[in-house]
Amino acid sequence: MRKLIPLEFLLSLLFLFLFANCADEPVDTSLDPENLTVEILSISEETKEVELLASALNATQYQFYLGAETEPAETNQSGLFTHIFPAYGKYEVSVRAYGESGKYLKKTVEILINIPEEQEVSIDQGYSTPLTYEGYTLVWNDEFEGTSLNTNDWVFEKGAGGWGNNEKQYYRAENTSVGGGLLTIEAKEEVYQGSPYTSSRIKTQGKKTFQYGRVDIRALLPKGQGIWPALWMLGANITSVGWPACGEIDIMEMIGGKGRENQTHGTLHWDLDGHVQAGGSNTLSEGTFADAYHVFTLIWDAYSMKWYVDDVLFHQIDITPTHMSEFHAPHFFIFNVAVGGNWPGYPDASTLFPQKMRVDYIRVFQPN
Repeated sequence: MRKLIPLEFLLSLLFLFLFANCADEPVDTSLDPENLTVEILSISEETKEVELLASALNATQYQFYLGAETEPAETNQSGLFTHIFPAYGKYEVSVRAYGESGKYLKKTVEILINIPEEQEVSIDQGYSTPLTYEGYTLVWNDEFEGTSLNTNDWVFEKGAGGWGNNEKQYYRAENTSVGGGLLTIEAKEEVYQGSPYTSSRIKTQGKKTFQYGRVDIRALLPKGQGIWPALWMLGANITSVGWPACGEIDIMEMIGGKGRENQTHGTLHWDLDGHVQAGGSNTLSEGTFADAYHVFTLIWDAYSMKWYVDDVLFHQIDITPTHMSEFHAPHFFIFNVAVGGNWPGYPDASTLFPQKMRVDYIRVFQPN
């Protein structure tokens, strides 16, 4: 009897024959996209409108993605993309160029929208306070006239290491300048000595210390996620007793980003079998502390600490308890702008650099 060849065997032979013939045929790549370029045609600092032009050989369609979005903001055949961004800062746009074959090339560009120079806040904008008060004598002030920091009163504190708060900046003298009647501390996004940012921190330690009185500091604050300006004081005995036993008086702190630039904080830190703190905050009724100059005031006597913004009291603390002896001793001033840290968090794509804290004056008055 004649044996029949199994159908499965015949199908296997046919598949091998077809595969062998297909393998010999060259793959047609003429329909794949090639040489994708993305050109930034324009960036409007006034309207925040950006125009891009993508181009690639064999491209039949372009898709434009904003940041980490998974859906395209626009799909077109021209490669021209226009978008108005919500705020100043850094953004990423990813472009995909598709060919008729269905394959695509991808390229990402970074866009930086700067604050226009004409939007700089004038020194005349905002609140100011007088040079004299009834019942007080002006005992020290710095109006920041001239072209350099007065090193008879101030010293630079330099370095990195997180400063106990996991901050990311390296403090340098080069980030401080004086001009136009202003002290400027500038935070920059630049790598220096292993730190991704630079800034400045100045203090009157060993030069000027004060106990009790009224302190007025007129300043324009920076802004942005992860930006942390501070105007504050530390006990002059910190080198012998350490922190927090020396006491810390935060006249003004602001943490930037997430809608927080309309609020400042006043706080005390001291030692009570370990670190303790107490304080309050002030919120503007409109705008932010980057829109105009404000005066941050501390009135300090043997009985209390009182914090004011633009002569409006927003918090006070009784310092008569015996465990608050830190606040009945001399303190020195510190001005700085930190970048990142446990409290503010860290800069992101929305953070625009450089950021500047400008100080018009510091004035210390004591009772007659």
